[in-house]
Amino acid sequence: MFLDGLADAFGLEGVAEVEIVDDDQIEARLVGEGLGLLIGPKGQTLAAVQDLSRAVVQRGPRRGSRLRVDVGGYQERRRAALVRFAQQVAQQVQDTGVPVSMEPMPAFDRKVVHDTVNTLAGVSSRSEGEDPRRQVLILPEDLAD
Repeated sequence: MFLDGLADAFGLEGVAEVEIVDDDQIEARLVGEGLGLLIGPKGQTLAAVQDLSRAVVQRGPRRGSRLRVDVGGYQERRRAALVRFAQQVAQQVQDTGVPVSMEPMPAFDRKVVHDTVNTLAGVSSRSEGEDPRRQVLILPEDLAD
């Protein structure tokens, strides 16, 4: 598999696990210790690994499938931290009534924030700007469009 070969090329010990979630979604994980080199600062290298992995998948029989790649559990830890942070910001918006614009983030992270805010009463969210500077705005529900 591509991820196994990538780990080998970097001299890292990792084992790839692939899960077919449904007809159009695949989750691939590279599990092991010391995989930080494939994650990089703020997950930037992982984003590149995901892009490369997508290119490989698009050439095979699962063409058209959505692919999510996680290395060393980084994506899951990031997701959990984003959920906590989005809840804190949403609480701040509820308490103050003042909208808060979050830092620019990739589409996957924005979706986590939107999904989290959608479960909370009294607040809403929307994305603003253009990639790579696209960000989430969390606002009181009464100010939503």
